Amino acid sequence: MNKLLLNCLCILFCVSAIAQESLDDSNYDVVVKTYLNETNSQYNFTDRDLEELYISDTYYSKNTNITHLYINQYFEDIKINGAISSVALKDGKVFYFANRFLNFIEDRINTTSAIVNAINAVNRLVSNFELGNTNDLILEEENGNVLTFSSEGLSDEPIIAELVFVKREDGLRLAWNILLVTINNDHWWSANIDAVTNEIIEINDKVLSCKFTNPEIYEENNNEKEFAHKLFEDSSFLVDGSSYNVFTLPSESPNHGSRQLISDAADVNSSPFGWHDVDGIAGADFTITRGNNVWAQEDRNGNGGTGYAPDGTSALNFDFPLDFDQPPAGYEDAAITNLFYINNMMHDIWYNHGFDEVSGNFQANNYGNGGLEGDFVFADAQDGSGVNNATFGTPDDGQNPRMTMFLWNPVGPPGNPLIINTGSLAGEYSGVPATFGEPLTATPITSNLVLAVDNNNGGTSTDMYDACDDITNSSELIGNIAVLKRGDCEFGIKILRVELEGAIAAIVVNNVPDAPISMGPGQFGDNVNIPSIMVSQADGEAIIAALINGDTISASLVNNGPYQVDGDFDNGIVAHEYGHGISNRLTGGPSNTGCLFNLEQMGEGWSDWFGLMITMKASDTEANARGIATYAIGQPTTGQGIRPARYSPDFGVNAFTYGDTNNEGLSVPHGVGFVWATVLWDLTWAYIDKYGFDSDLYNGDGGNNKIMKLVIDGLKLQPCNPGFIDGRDALLAADMATTGGVDQCMIWEIFSKRGLGYGAMQGDTASRTDQVQSFTLPPENDSSLANCSSLSIDDVERSRVNIYPNPAKSKLNIETISTFGDITVSIVDLNGRTILTKTFNALGNKLILDISGLEKGLYLLEIKGETFTSSEKIIKN
Repeated sequence: MNKLLLNCLCILFCVSAIAQESLDDSNYDVVVKTYLNETNSQYNFTDRDLEELYISDTYYSKNTNITHLYINQYFEDIKINGAISSVALKDGKVFYFANRFLNFIEDRINTTSAIVNAINAVNRLVSNFELGNTNDLILEEENGNVLTFSSEGLSDEPIIAELVFVKREDGLRLAWNILLVTINNDHWWSANIDAVTNEIIEINDKVLSCKFTNPEIYEENNNEKEFAHKLFEDSSFLVDGSSYNVFTLPSESPNHGSRQLISDAADVNSSPFGWHDVDGIAGADFTITRGNNVWAQEDRNGNGGTGYAPDGTSALNFDFPLDFDQPPAGYEDAAITNLFYINNMMHDIWYNHGFDEVSGNFQANNYGNGGLEGDFVFADAQDGSGVNNATFGTPDDGQNPRMTMFLWNPVGPPGNPLIINTGSLAGEYSGVPATFGEPLTATPITSNLVLAVDNNNGGTSTDMYDACDDITNSSELIGNIAVLKRGDCEFGIKILRVELEGAIAAIVVNNVPDAPISMGPGQFGDNVNIPSIMVSQADGEAIIAALINGDTISASLVNNGPYQVDGDFDNGIVAHEYGHGISNRLTGGPSNTGCLFNLEQMGEGWSDWFGLMITMKASDTEANARGIATYAIGQPTTGQGIRPARYSPDFGVNAFTYGDTNNEGLSVPHGVGFVWATVLWDLTWAYIDKYGFDSDLYNGDGGNNKIMKLVIDGLKLQPCNPGFIDGRDALLAADMATTGGVDQCMIWEIFSKRGLGYGAMQGDTASRTDQVQSFTLPPENDSSLANCSSLSIDDVERSRVNIYPNPAKSKLNIETISTFGDITVSIVDLNGRTILTKTFNALGNKLILDISGLEKGLYLLEIKGETFTSSEKIIKN
């Protein structure tokens, strides 16, 4: 690696490790230490616990008038991994404290001296993933406990090793935290290697994958499309002459609306010099899909480098044709343009709601507004390293994140790629394209078929038609389609041989009766530039026999569809991926993007919610249940999408509650995040019901705008490695900071409905099976409720009794916060008939009602006592 380049990169990669300020040396020492001393009865910190505190990030938030501090706990100059507390200062006092400091740390540590050195720890990680060897590992810099290495064979980026303490059940274990970005950028490994035993303690990947686990669920789609609604006030836009033909927001995908040609789309507040500037001087610095916020490009070879980007010329006119009736490579200009548009929109929209330069957003030039710059998003379109997926890698502030958008499996069975035009074999034939070389296009490759003949002089092959040895009929192959047998050598080398002899395409004949297979590249496939397919043994042997017989056969190779679906046009997925960058930069501070690896973290939930928010329409109602990624997986707009249920406040559509996160059948992190997004979606509609909907996503004042700001503020307030209760409390604190608590009651009502009520407990956020749900509201005399609207009679009743799950299949739980003596519980159907009545004596905190004998449907549950009456609709599934 170039030494100058490595030093420049190290400035970025090492900044979070060396740029921390001791709390004792800061202006915040007195106010923070005073608060910790006054509240220490809650935490039981020893003096030694608070002796080494370092501020990793600090910034001022305009939304809340809060100064945010993110403080990391150390011991003997060694960082305690994840022990990052969030401290919010307002009006010169600690307004909110989200703790992650550990107590009695001196009694927990195993050692402060490493037995295993950093090189051995790096080698342990490399060996685990078979990434190569560490023979060329060079120590470039040592700064305290942080060592920086280079290795051309392992990574194009610096490899960082830092000595840290890692929290485990048996205490704090000394470890090497290794950061290694793989050559192709597929993985950004963050691994903790035991500094005593060299065992792997844990491995996390900063490249978050949203792979769909059941890609076989595809449906034909004939949706009626809606045209996009106006989202912003005209005064919001910078006039630079740019134009983009894209699926404009709020359209979620091509199934939700049609493309529109929009002009001057950049927001003047968040992108003051337009989307193609980087120098802060009027005028575009790039005419391709690159600028201050994102560089969108193709990456069909999946190498994670830099690829083709469409050029809008000096006119910045990105109006490219789009025809979905062809392979995606044929419309890459339109796809990359759409990806560029949505990335910029995510930047501009969420900038206006608080994700700005100082809080860690993604910009090449921060225009003097603070924060670390140089970290625009690399957005890879039509990435060739996978399918049915999308990823986002978020490094610390000042380093470039990378988004990869993939193609998705097409709808329906594949078309026949081989057409024989002449002779007795004329007709269409099935085949399987290779995974390397150029893909077939909708434009046929037509020429004569020629049997490749080799000299059988090398290797173990004895078949002169398998192209495993030197070709002997080179002149016949020039400009024609080579036919060859599957043999002993790799597919990549045999296709490369016929290409070098002038063949324009190749057909490989299977050598067993089984169906054709997808050919892998082997060692040489990356050098192949022609398309190839495999056909069955029966079809291929018939072709070979005809060629040996001297027949002239004209044939065509073509992609007859169905064609892969391009995720670059699913605006919801793009927004979801970008959302990972937002939540990772805001949680724990912009220099600590490793704060969302714990099992109860809600990252996938925030990302789903980000996508839902920017694709809401003024005509939507809460009855419009929303699926995620319906376009990419071939479902109608009303489909379930890739989550366990559609998002809806209606329990008949989505009945998931906090308790469901204990179910290990619900995946981590996607299933757990889905439950969090379910709560946020309920809260969104509560805000819209109260404050209305505003289509202006930059400057609007509707309920949707208010909760967008609230969620960003909450992300800033919560601690590292949060759980659901941390997230809930941060939102409540954000409301207190901005409104004085006007919406506290509403927030509590929504959270309690989904099991995150007053008595809920999250347990250890590193566990996903110790959550305790509660459906109770805070006591009416809780001081935090002083400024919010009074709870209605029905709300007060619900604060005293909660019924769950609802809908229910067999058992209905009735939970109370006090004892009401003798009560009668009745279930009444819609015709007013009492179906079930039971009397209970001395009802305590909980009873279970058996409803397994009821027919499916809607009922009214009535609870009556001497001083208490409650009724609620229930659904029997």
